[in-house]
Amino acid sequence: MKIVETLSDLRAQISAWRAQQLRIAFAPTMGNLHQGHLSLVQRAQSIADKVVVSVFVNPLQFDDKADLQAYPRTLQQDIQQLSDTRCDLLFMPTAELIYPNGMAVQTKVVVPGVDDRLCGKMRPGHFDGVATVVTKLFNLVHPDVALFGEKDYQQLVMIRRMVDDLNLMIDIVAVPTCREQDGLAMSSRNRYLSAAERAIAPQLHQCLLQLGQALQSGASDWSQVIQAGVQQLQTAGFTPEYLEICRANDLQQAIAGTDSQLRLLAAARLGQARLIDNIACDLA
Repeated sequence: MKIVETLSDLRAQISAWRAQQLRIAFAPTMGNLHQGHLSLVQRAQSIADKVVVSVFVNPLQFDDKADLQAYPRTLQQDIQQLSDTRCDLLFMPTAELIYPNGMAVQTKVVVPGVDDRLCGKMRPGHFDGVATVVTKLFNLVHPDVALFGEKDYQQLVMIRRMVDDLNLMIDIVAVPTCREQDGLAMSSRNRYLSAAERAIAPQLHQCLLQLGQALQSGASDWSQVIQAGVQQLQTAGFTPEYLEICRANDLQQAIAGTDSQLRLLAAARLGQARLIDNIACDLA
Protein backbone atom coordinates (compact mmCIF):
# COMPACT_ATOMS: atom_id res chain seq x y z
CA MET A 1 0.00 0.00 0.00
CA LYS A 2 1.32 3.42 -0.93
CA ILE A 3 0.94 6.26 1.59
CA VAL A 4 0.87 9.87 0.38
CA GLU A 5 0.55 13.11 2.31
CA THR A 6 1.11 15.76 -0.36
CA LEU A 7 -0.98 16.91 -3.30
CA SER A 8 1.88 16.40 -5.72
CA ASP A 9 2.30 12.75 -4.72
CA LEU A 10 -1.44 12.15 -4.83
CA ARG A 11 -1.81 13.74 -8.26
CA ALA A 12 1.15 11.81 -9.63
CA GLN A 13 -0.33 8.47 -8.61
CA ILE A 14 -3.87 9.31 -9.78
CA SER A 15 -2.50 10.55 -13.11
CA ALA A 16 -0.52 7.33 -13.57
CA TRP A 17 -3.62 5.22 -12.97
CA ARG A 18 -5.66 7.41 -15.29
CA ALA A 19 -3.06 6.93 -18.02
CA GLN A 20 -3.65 3.18 -17.67
CA GLN A 21 -7.43 3.73 -17.86
CA LEU A 22 -7.94 2.14 -14.46
CA ARG A 23 -11.18 2.55 -12.53
CA ILE A 24 -10.62 4.27 -9.17
CA ALA A 25 -12.76 3.81 -6.06
CA PHE A 26 -12.55 6.07 -3.02
CA ALA A 27 -13.61 5.75 0.62
CA PRO A 28 -13.16 8.87 2.77
CA THR A 29 -12.76 8.17 6.51
CA MET A 30 -11.74 9.93 9.73
CA GLY A 31 -9.64 6.97 10.82
CA ASN A 32 -10.07 4.85 13.96
CA LEU A 33 -11.02 2.13 11.51
CA HIS A 34 -13.17 -0.90 12.23
CA GLN A 35 -14.71 -3.66 10.10
CA GLY A 36 -17.35 -1.27 8.83
CA HIS A 37 -14.65 0.85 7.18
CA LEU A 38 -12.82 -2.21 5.90
CA SER A 39 -16.05 -3.45 4.29
CA LEU A 40 -15.96 -0.30 2.15
CA VAL A 41 -12.51 -1.27 0.91
CA GLN A 42 -13.58 -4.85 0.24
CA ARG A 43 -16.64 -3.70 -1.70
CA ALA A 44 -14.53 -1.21 -3.62
CA GLN A 45 -12.12 -3.93 -4.68
CA SER A 46 -15.00 -5.78 -6.34
CA ILE A 47 -16.02 -2.83 -8.51
CA ALA A 48 -12.77 -0.96 -9.25
CA ASP A 49 -9.15 -1.54 -10.24
CA LYS A 50 -7.61 0.69 -7.57
CA VAL A 51 -8.83 1.71 -4.11
CA VAL A 52 -7.99 4.96 -2.35
CA VAL A 53 -8.80 5.60 1.32
CA SER A 54 -8.33 8.92 3.05
CA VAL A 55 -7.84 9.41 6.78
CA PHE A 56 -8.60 12.97 7.85
CA VAL A 57 -10.27 14.09 11.07
CA ASN A 58 -12.20 17.00 9.60
CA PRO A 59 -12.38 19.91 12.07
CA LEU A 60 -15.00 21.71 9.96
CA GLN A 61 -17.70 19.17 10.84
CA PHE A 62 -17.27 19.36 14.62
CA ASP A 63 -19.53 21.82 16.44
CA ASP A 64 -17.90 20.87 19.75
CA LYS A 65 -14.14 21.48 20.08
CA ALA A 66 -13.95 19.04 22.99
CA ASP A 67 -15.49 16.34 20.79
CA LEU A 68 -12.87 17.07 18.11
CA GLN A 69 -10.03 16.78 20.61
CA ALA A 70 -11.45 13.57 22.07
CA TYR A 71 -12.03 11.88 18.71
CA PRO A 72 -9.94 8.66 18.79
CA ARG A 73 -6.88 8.65 16.57
CA THR A 74 -5.30 5.26 15.87
CA LEU A 75 -3.17 5.94 12.81
CA GLN A 76 -0.70 3.06 13.10
CA GLN A 77 -3.50 0.55 13.59
CA ASP A 78 -5.38 2.11 10.67
CA ILE A 79 -2.35 1.77 8.41
CA GLN A 80 -1.89 -1.87 9.36
CA GLN A 81 -5.56 -2.72 8.79
CA LEU A 82 -5.62 -1.03 5.39
CA SER A 83 -2.41 -2.75 4.39
CA ASP A 84 -3.80 -6.12 5.46
CA THR A 85 -6.95 -5.41 3.42
CA ARG A 86 -4.74 -4.64 0.38
CA CYS A 87 -5.83 -1.04 -0.04
CA ASP A 88 -3.82 0.51 -2.88
CA LEU A 89 -3.32 4.06 -1.62
CA LEU A 90 -3.79 5.87 1.69
CA PHE A 91 -4.11 9.66 1.52
CA MET A 92 -3.38 11.44 4.82
CA PRO A 93 -3.77 15.20 4.35
CA THR A 94 -3.25 17.79 7.06
CA ALA A 95 -5.81 20.45 7.96
CA GLU A 96 -3.43 23.01 6.45
CA LEU A 97 -3.53 21.16 3.13
CA ILE A 98 -7.33 20.88 3.08
CA TYR A 99 -7.97 24.39 4.42
CA PRO A 100 -4.91 26.43 3.34
CA ASN A 101 -6.62 29.75 4.04
CA GLY A 102 -8.20 28.64 7.29
CA MET A 103 -11.72 27.41 7.98
CA ALA A 104 -13.14 30.86 8.77
CA VAL A 105 -12.97 31.92 5.11
CA GLN A 106 -13.45 28.49 3.54
CA THR A 107 -16.07 28.30 0.78
CA LYS A 108 -18.71 25.86 2.02
CA VAL A 109 -21.03 23.39 0.34
CA VAL A 110 -24.56 23.39 1.75
CA VAL A 111 -27.22 20.80 0.89
CA PRO A 112 -30.59 22.37 1.75
CA GLY A 113 -33.38 20.18 3.05
CA VAL A 114 -31.06 17.41 4.19
CA ASP A 115 -28.53 19.19 6.41
CA ASP A 116 -30.90 20.69 8.99
CA ARG A 117 -32.90 17.64 10.07
CA LEU A 118 -32.22 14.69 12.37
CA CYS A 119 -28.50 14.77 13.19
CA GLY A 120 -28.20 18.11 11.40
CA LYS A 121 -30.70 19.66 13.79
CA MET A 122 -28.82 18.33 16.79
CA ARG A 123 -25.39 19.28 15.38
CA PRO A 124 -25.69 22.65 13.56
CA GLY A 125 -23.16 23.04 10.75
CA HIS A 126 -22.06 19.41 10.91
CA PHE A 127 -23.30 18.41 7.47
CA ASP A 128 -22.01 21.63 5.88
CA GLY A 129 -18.58 20.55 7.09
CA VAL A 130 -19.08 17.03 5.76
CA ALA A 131 -20.34 18.20 2.36
CA THR A 132 -17.47 20.67 2.04
CA VAL A 133 -14.67 18.25 2.88
CA VAL A 134 -16.14 15.42 0.77
CA THR A 135 -16.41 17.77 -2.22
CA LYS A 136 -12.80 18.84 -1.74
CA LEU A 137 -11.64 15.22 -1.44
CA PHE A 138 -13.60 14.27 -4.55
CA ASN A 139 -11.84 17.08 -6.43
CA LEU A 140 -8.45 15.88 -5.21
CA VAL A 141 -8.86 12.15 -5.78
CA HIS A 142 -11.07 12.26 -8.90
CA PRO A 143 -12.64 8.85 -8.24
CA ASP A 144 -15.02 7.04 -10.57
CA VAL A 145 -16.92 5.67 -7.60
CA ALA A 146 -17.12 6.55 -3.89
CA LEU A 147 -18.37 4.30 -1.13
CA PHE A 148 -20.24 5.22 2.05
CA GLY A 149 -21.74 3.11 4.80
CA GLU A 150 -25.47 3.00 5.44
CA LYS A 151 -24.92 3.45 9.17
CA ASP A 152 -24.55 7.19 8.54
CA TYR A 153 -27.66 7.14 6.38
CA GLN A 154 -28.33 10.87 6.51
CA GLN A 155 -24.78 11.50 5.31
CA LEU A 156 -25.32 9.02 2.47
CA VAL A 157 -28.55 10.73 1.35
CA MET A 158 -26.90 14.14 1.56
CA ILE A 159 -23.88 13.11 -0.52
CA ARG A 160 -26.08 11.52 -3.18
CA ARG A 161 -28.07 14.74 -3.38
CA MET A 162 -24.90 16.85 -3.50
CA VAL A 163 -23.38 14.76 -6.29
CA ASP A 164 -26.60 15.01 -8.28
CA ASP A 165 -27.05 18.75 -7.71
CA LEU A 166 -23.44 19.58 -8.60
CA ASN A 167 -23.34 17.23 -11.62
CA LEU A 168 -20.32 15.38 -10.27
CA MET A 169 -19.30 12.41 -12.43
CA ILE A 170 -19.04 10.00 -9.50
CA ASP A 171 -21.10 6.91 -8.73
CA ILE A 172 -22.09 6.68 -5.06
CA VAL A 173 -22.29 3.14 -3.70
CA ALA A 174 -23.94 2.37 -0.36
CA VAL A 175 -22.50 -0.42 1.80
CA PRO A 176 -24.70 -2.10 4.45
CA THR A 177 -24.11 -1.36 8.13
CA CYS A 178 -21.67 -3.71 9.84
CA ARG A 179 -22.92 -4.93 13.22
CA GLU A 180 -21.58 -6.72 16.23
CA GLN A 181 -23.09 -10.14 16.95
CA ASP A 182 -25.66 -8.57 19.30
CA GLY A 183 -26.81 -6.10 16.66
CA LEU A 184 -24.98 -2.95 17.76
CA ALA A 185 -23.85 -0.93 14.75
CA MET A 186 -20.07 -0.75 14.58
CA SER A 187 -18.86 2.76 15.32
CA SER A 188 -15.70 4.53 16.39
CA ARG A 189 -17.72 6.01 19.24
CA ASN A 190 -18.59 2.63 20.75
CA ARG A 191 -15.33 2.76 22.66
CA TYR A 192 -16.83 5.53 24.81
CA LEU A 193 -19.24 2.97 26.29
CA SER A 194 -18.58 1.46 29.72
CA ALA A 195 -19.05 -2.30 30.10
CA ALA A 196 -22.52 -1.76 31.57
CA GLU A 197 -23.48 0.68 28.80
CA ARG A 198 -22.14 -1.68 26.14
CA ALA A 199 -24.60 -4.32 27.41
CA ILE A 200 -27.47 -1.84 27.00
CA ALA A 201 -26.41 -0.35 23.65
CA PRO A 202 -27.87 -3.09 21.35
CA GLN A 203 -31.34 -2.10 22.52
CA LEU A 204 -31.19 0.89 20.18
CA HIS A 205 -31.19 -1.49 17.20
CA GLN A 206 -33.82 -3.69 18.85
CA CYS A 207 -36.08 -0.66 19.27
CA LEU A 208 -35.83 0.10 15.56
CA LEU A 209 -36.60 -3.50 14.65
CA GLN A 210 -39.68 -3.47 16.87
CA LEU A 211 -40.79 -0.18 15.34
CA GLY A 212 -40.43 -1.71 11.87
CA GLN A 213 -42.39 -4.78 12.91
CA ALA A 214 -45.20 -2.59 14.25
CA LEU A 215 -45.42 -0.70 10.94
CA GLN A 216 -45.37 -3.90 8.90
CA SER A 217 -48.10 -5.33 11.14
CA GLY A 218 -50.36 -2.48 10.09
CA ALA A 219 -50.02 0.10 12.87
CA SER A 220 -51.78 3.24 11.64
CA ASP A 221 -50.98 5.69 14.43
CA TRP A 222 -47.28 6.19 13.74
CA SER A 223 -46.90 8.93 16.36
CA GLN A 224 -48.06 6.51 19.03
CA VAL A 225 -45.59 3.88 17.84
CA ILE A 226 -42.76 6.42 17.99
CA GLN A 227 -43.80 7.57 21.46
CA ALA A 228 -43.71 3.98 22.69
CA GLY A 229 -40.24 3.57 21.17
CA VAL A 230 -38.95 6.71 22.86
CA GLN A 231 -40.29 5.50 26.21
CA GLN A 232 -38.65 2.12 25.63
CA LEU A 233 -35.27 3.78 25.06
CA GLN A 234 -35.64 6.00 28.10
CA THR A 235 -36.51 3.02 30.28
CA ALA A 236 -33.40 1.21 29.03
CA GLY A 237 -31.22 4.15 30.08
CA PHE A 238 -30.83 6.11 26.83
CA THR A 239 -31.41 9.82 26.40
CA PRO A 240 -33.09 9.87 22.95
CA GLU A 241 -32.38 12.77 20.60
CA TYR A 242 -34.74 11.59 17.89
CA LEU A 243 -36.66 8.57 16.68
CA GLU A 244 -38.28 9.15 13.30
CA ILE A 245 -40.00 7.48 10.37
CA CYS A 246 -38.75 9.05 7.14
CA ARG A 247 -39.02 8.56 3.41
CA ALA A 248 -36.00 6.54 2.38
CA ASN A 249 -35.05 8.63 -0.65
CA ASP A 250 -34.96 12.13 0.89
CA LEU A 251 -35.47 11.66 4.65
CA GLN A 252 -38.52 13.90 4.76
CA GLN A 253 -41.15 12.91 7.30
CA ALA A 254 -43.12 9.92 6.03
CA ILE A 255 -46.91 9.93 5.96
CA ALA A 256 -48.88 6.90 7.10
CA GLY A 257 -50.96 5.42 4.30
CA THR A 258 -49.00 7.34 1.64
CA ASP A 259 -45.32 6.47 1.88
CA SER A 260 -44.09 2.88 1.74
CA GLN A 261 -40.30 3.01 1.19
CA LEU A 262 -39.20 4.06 4.66
CA ARG A 263 -36.10 4.53 6.75
CA LEU A 264 -36.38 4.35 10.52
CA LEU A 265 -33.69 6.41 12.22
CA ALA A 266 -32.64 7.02 15.80
CA ALA A 267 -30.00 8.87 17.77
CA ALA A 268 -29.55 8.59 21.52
CA ARG A 269 -27.03 9.36 24.22
CA LEU A 270 -25.78 6.59 26.45
CA GLY A 271 -23.23 7.77 28.97
CA GLN A 272 -20.50 9.61 27.06
CA ALA A 273 -21.45 8.04 23.71
CA ARG A 274 -23.82 9.41 21.10
CA LEU A 275 -25.14 6.42 19.15
CA ILE A 276 -26.98 6.49 15.84
CA ASP A 277 -28.65 3.69 13.90
CA ASN A 278 -31.20 3.11 11.16
CA ILE A 279 -32.97 0.34 9.31
CA ALA A 280 -34.95 0.05 6.08
CA CYS A 281 -38.68 -0.63 6.21
CA ASP A 282 -40.63 -1.54 3.08
CA LEU A 283 -44.42 -1.40 3.37
CA ALA A 284 -45.10 -1.95 -0.34
